[in-house]
Amino acid sequence: MKPIIAIGGGLAGACAATLLHETVKRIIPEAPRLDLLGMNAISKGSKTKNRKKLFALALAGDILTNSLYYSLSGVGKEKNLWVKSSLLGLAAGLSAVVMPGPLGLNEKHTNKKITTKIITVGLYIAGAIVTTAMMKLLEKRKQKRHKVWEQKLVTSAMV
Repeated sequence: MKPIIAIGGGLAGACAATLLHETVKRIIPEAPRLDLLGMNAISKGSKTKNRKKLFALALAGDILTNSLYYSLSGVGKEKNLWVKSSLLGLAAGLSAVVMPGPLGLNEKHTNKKITTKIITVGLYIAGAIVTTAMMKLLEKRKQKRHKVWEQKLVTSAMV
């Protein structure tokens, strides 16, 4: 798969996961607070304590890193794209649940309750599914454009 398609899919997946998280956290009290986890991580390595700035940095960092991470599913053959992508989403979700403590971050943002853990993993899997769907869509559009160009070339050669 072309890198631009993989990155485009990864960006779509990262944005979808972030949008879902921002929505879910406003509706479900047990929802994970990935934003606070990101702010916690950034504040450890930064002098700034400004919450708005930390939130903006966490959001931007989240979208950037998740875009690159999700785009990894486009590496290699397209044969098992859905499986690769879903497994990457599962791995990211499980890491978000398991790793905060060992990294010295506040665990409650993703480990408050079993519901919190399930939603955390689900958000990352949802991002992976959107990634794959976008990659498939972009690949299909690329092939369609290629066919149109072939038809135009054949037609112009006949004239």
